[in-house]
Amino acid sequence: MERTNFEKLEVYQLAERLSEHIWQMVQRWDYFAKSTIGSQIVRSSDSIGANIAEGLGRGTVNDNKRFVRIARGSLNETKHWLKKSYKRKLVSDNEVAIMKPLLIELSPRLNAYLNSIGRIKSTANTVKTKPPAEKIFNQ
Repeated sequence: MERTNFEKLEVYQLAERLSEHIWQMVQRWDYFAKSTIGSQIVRSSDSIGANIAEGLGRGTVNDNKRFVRIARGSLNETKHWLKKSYKRKLVSDNEVAIMKPLLIELSPRLNAYLNSIGRIKSTANTVKTKPPAEKIFNQ
């Protein structure tokens, strides 16, 4: 299966790596921790990538920027829940060591992506003309 445009974005891939680490971490928690903090941190971390994807799919520069800003808010929420999790001894030092570089890199990458929207003509936002006949019949 071919990757869609949002999946090719490094910032999206980074967000997905973070959310997968968080998912794996929360899976090991007890029921109470999963149903309280776990639910919140999984939702906020998944929301980072989801909003990058949705913004790119909206088709307008302003919508894309708005969703990247929401992704930035979800990143901040994820950081909040990670701090709470660490204080409550749900997150190990090893898990922090794995996630910290992702968190450090993701924030400026989101900002850079936000600033690039509208400057670079995105292939996702261009209207394509009819494909050549061979493309239609060879699918």
